[in-house]
Amino acid sequence: MSAVPPQQPVFQIQRMYLKDLSLEIPGAPRIFLEQQQPAVEISLDSAQEQLSDGIHEVTVTVTVTTRIGDKVLFLVEARQGGIFEIRNIPPEQMPVVLNVVCPNVIYPYLRSNVADVIQRAGFPPIHLSEINFEALYQQKLAQQQGGEQAPGLIVTGRNN
Repeated sequence: MSAVPPQQPVFQIQRMYLKDLSLEIPGAPRIFLEQQQPAVEISLDSAQEQLSDGIHEVTVTVTVTTRIGDKVLFLVEARQGGIFEIRNIPPEQMPVVLNVVCPNVIYPYLRSNVADVIQRAGFPPIHLSEINFEALYQQKLAQQQGGEQAPGLIVTGRNN
């Protein structure tokens, strides 16, 4: 009697795509005359959905809001998606694959698209910093265990 060899794990990118993109410049054209450095707020989140057996969509959404005082300079919201074939992964490892591995694959595409749209809008590009999706996932787990709604990551600062 021969043992059936275990199935090899499969992790393949099926498609990367820009699912949603919006840009708002509410104070244009006067806002272009401002000389002050804007305050920048960045929020980030990810989501996933099983499309069929072994096929998953993972999205990473970022919102970049820049303000000078109480005036919004511009606001960009972008959602980058990826479709992944993921098979023969132990069930206890799937949450890490979907919440850490897949967002790490998607995020460079999102960063590039956000910097590009901001520059095309006439502003200096904002290059989003690297994100530790493992830490973000652990933060979400801790908040869910505490009964809190996990808001995602929010970063504030000045664009230098």
